[in-house]
Amino acid sequence: MSSFTAVPGPGPIAETAPLSLCALEPRVPADRLVAEMVPPPRFDSVRFDTYVPDPNQPSQTEAVKILGDFAAGLGGAHASGSGKRKWFGKKPTTPSTPRGVYLDGGYGVGKTHLLASLWHDTPAAPGLKAFGTFVELTNLVGALGFQQTVRTLSGHRLLCIDEFELDDPGDTVLVSSLLSRLVEAGVALAATSNTLPGKLGEGRFASADFLREIQGLSSHFRPLRIDGEDYRHRGLPDAPPPFSEEQVTRAAYATEGASLDDFPALLDHLARVHPSRYGALTDGLRAVCLTEVQPVPDQSTALRLVVLADRLYDREVPVLASGLPFDRLFSEEMLNGGYRKKYFRAISRLTALARDAKGLVAQ
Repeated sequence: MSSFTAVPGPGPIAETAPLSLCALEPRVPADRLVAEMVPPPRFDSVRFDTYVPDPNQPSQTEAVKILGDFAAGLGGAHASGSGKRKWFGKKPTTPSTPRGVYLDGGYGVGKTHLLASLWHDTPAAPGLKAFGTFVELTNLVGALGFQQTVRTLSGHRLLCIDEFELDDPGDTVLVSSLLSRLVEAGVALAATSNTLPGKLGEGRFASADFLREIQGLSSHFRPLRIDGEDYRHRGLPDAPPPFSEEQVTRAAYATEGASLDDFPALLDHLARVHPSRYGALTDGLRAVCLTEVQPVPDQSTALRLVVLADRLYDREVPVLASGLPFDRLFSEEMLNGGYRKKYFRAISRLTALARDAKGLVAQ
């Protein structure tokens, strides 16, 4: 659950105005991009033993065991050093067993929970492990340059990549090249991915797409298929309906650290802020309050909103809104198109954050 200041009862609006995301244009130095390559706050405390496998999905229990063994195998010296574990193989460039794992499953089955648990369970100092989304990794390359990124990450034991993007061929080739260099340096890999455009209707799993798109790296990954339903919808109440504009505004003024923005204006602002800065955009936020939520006008805007939704979800920032409910953000054309998996994920995450925000409104 999110941490926020709830309003105990009706009362006058406070004198202090809430923040506005539209007024913020954060700058993120390159060293912060490296230092922040750790599991997001939502996954600070997750571990393998806090993952509750669905008894009807044996693949979930199997994945926990395999990943636990994988983490244990990463102890000792760096893989390219003299103390490397046997499972790495004698030559770092040609390991006899896979140097990586790929978690394959639909959204909401707990892949990020398991990926973060692997990071936490790997017996190495935090500075020798890196965790980030595909977008964050490409942003790091953009900030540091390819060669410096290789040098920065080559001493790591483990690199975890969440939501590996399969829908941008250029970035896929770039990151595949980076991972090849890191494998040669002895870095173990773990990844999850999205689904290629136009492929979701053929099945919920992306293993074949992932292994094909990363080309020469496919032999370094062992796919782990994780079946299951979206846990955010298992046994939970429906998302609360939107509140009135007055309720949202009053809650924003009454909640310390809350922001208040007109939704269309926020969408316009996101176009002026690089997605690599969306995490910094949410620094210190206790709640996001939005008025006049309405359908997203185009796909570029929709994809930026997806990134913001991910950053808010990672940081457990509740979202209180007036206007349309979040399941009506994206058009039918978008939900049936190549990026629909991203849009469904955004709806699922915003719905969870809207549920967290109910306590902000005075009863």
